[in-house]
Amino acid sequence: MVLPAGSILLLLTGSAFANGIIGQASIIDGDTLEIHGTHIRLWGIDAPESSQLCRGEDSLPYRCGAKAANELDRFIVGRPISCEPVSTDRYGRTVAACSVSDVDLAEWLVRNGLALDWPKYSKGRYERAQHNAEQAERGIWAGRYVAPWLYRACINRGGQPVGCSDE
Repeated sequence: MVLPAGSILLLLTGSAFANGIIGQASIIDGDTLEIHGTHIRLWGIDAPESSQLCRGEDSLPYRCGAKAANELDRFIVGRPISCEPVSTDRYGRTVAACSVSDVDLAEWLVRNGLALDWPKYSKGRYERAQHNAEQAERGIWAGRYVAPWLYRACINRGGQPVGCSDE
């Protein structure tokens, strides 16, 4: 049986999703990584954007998006990451649940106050971890921040990052 070229690609993609993605990861930002040339968006969470500023408990601004990416990079320290693809986003990235040594990376980020549960997608999967981070005032919960999805919406409407802050 001869299949059109697009069908073969679809079959290969479906097979890759069924088997998962495993390998060393490079961190793109707080909720996106790359394994074997595949950009992977962590499912169910949203981390501050790389350019996003938050205010710490001392009220001073800091690059909370960069902090999330750096902390994630330190956490995985070159260990192999295992990702189970869920879907593909509008930018062509694979959306996946990823773990290192049986630790869910999305949950780890939320529990440490480096990302937010994104109920629109997670249906509250990380709500408890977020509540614990908030109660302990970890990460962004120690100061003030704008939810990353609101920050992006402000930027997309033509706002400058300074107009998309918590002030």
